[in-house]
Amino acid sequence: MDSHNILPLLGLALRGGNLAVGEEPVEAAARAKDARVLLLASDAAENTRRRVEHFAEAGQCLWLRLPFPKAELGRALGRTAVAVAAVTDTGLANALAKKLAALDPGLYGEAAQRMERKAQRAAQRRAEQRAHTKNLRSGTRKPKKSPPGPAAKDPPSLSRPPAARPRTAQGPGGARPNKGPGASRLRSPGGSRSRGPGGGRPNPYAHSRPVKKGKGSFRRREDT
Repeated sequence: MDSHNILPLLGLALRGGNLAVGEEPVEAAARAKDARVLLLASDAAENTRRRVEHFAEAGQCLWLRLPFPKAELGRALGRTAVAVAAVTDTGLANALAKKLAALDPGLYGEAAQRMERKAQRAAQRRAEQRAHTKNLRSGTRKPKKSPPGPAAKDPPSLSRPPAARPRTAQGPGGARPNKGPGASRLRSPGGSRSRGPGGGRPNPYAHSRPVKKGKGSFRRREDT
């Protein structure tokens, strides 16, 4: 079996961080949906094969039994022996499936076709994502709305006149009538309000009798 085209590809995937080696790393990659194809050595135990099938079901990916034993696979990856590995890159997994199909079309042909379809869908998704990102970067933005201008005034003929201030009834002489409670009490018989000198406040002593100057009041003087 010619391994010069396959094992170096696995070593390249390991150096690029696209290959998980060992049962625990493979299980973690499969459950995280990062594994694209699981690889099993040709002389791996039956229990290991069942675990790989379970990992493939959990990760929804393919698994392939390689035509290389654990020792040969381990030497290519710098280990003593490797029974399980997982490729996490779609392009490398597709290239690996094509090389295996070229070695044995009857055994790996169907797997190579499935990986080819998966690689095409992944490439289409990447192209759509790049186009979307490009549209976001170079897309035209909506023009900003201009601030609203001053509201147009109505023409003079159509404008409403200002509300007239209500006028109160005025008394004779242009003075407003007093509507307070003491208006009738402070008014004089002539109709005008009695006020003090100078037109100020009303004099409360306007109707009182004058007091004569001298000792005592005039009442005491009249009694004597």
